[in-house]
Amino acid sequence: MSATSLADEFDVSEDAIRRDLRALAAEGKCRRVYGGAVPLLASARPMALRVSEGSVRKSQLAQAAAKTIKPGELVFLDSGSTNLAMVDCLAPELGLTVATNSLDIAAALARREDIELILIGGAFNRHVGGSVDASAIAAVSLLNIDRCFIGACAVSGATGINVHDHADAIFKRAVLQNSATCSVLATSEKFQERAPYRIATPSQIETLFVESDLPANEAEKLTQAGFNLVRAAPASTTN
Repeated sequence: MSATSLADEFDVSEDAIRRDLRALAAEGKCRRVYGGAVPLLASARPMALRVSEGSVRKSQLAQAAAKTIKPGELVFLDSGSTNLAMVDCLAPELGLTVATNSLDIAAALARREDIELILIGGAFNRHVGGSVDASAIAAVSLLNIDRCFIGACAVSGATGINVHDHADAIFKRAVLQNSATCSVLATSEKFQERAPYRIATPSQIETLFVESDLPANEAEKLTQAGFNLVRAAPASTTN
């Protein structure tokens, strides 16, 4: 919507409309663009607004993914609300070192005395919920990551793993290049969305963790594209 058309519709000044659009953008309800604003897709909203949504579904994915981690590994948890759910699923006896660029994930890991924490720093990106700038990329390039869990905004068999933020995409590709294996935890709505920046093809992802009720036709398309799917346990059987 343009500020001019909104001002005409509500019979107020364009300055008033621009002020309201700035307030709505600050609340994560739209994105300001030149001359107006555009709506946000669910996965394009700031991470702080996504953390509490679908917590049960994200926990189920996190539990399935945590079972693949081996003792003594250096694990990278990319910024994302589903990856945040993994912190509570990491077994204390594994003796893990976990690196992350996410402030929320780092804060949760800091309370775990059984896990060594590496915080990847740099300028904080509020939309992403972590650091994805050149400093963060340089820090990641010095790590030999055994297993990374990359965040995704959109997933498809045709385009692979995709995100909305350009800097975030560059950072994620750097993490992928410095990791022995890479997995993605994807809630079902991400298979219906599109994002402009590609991170990885299906062949670059070791495991795509999906929800238990992902439709069979969608799962078949993803498998045919080359994804290795692992379904999370349904809520009734998740401990």
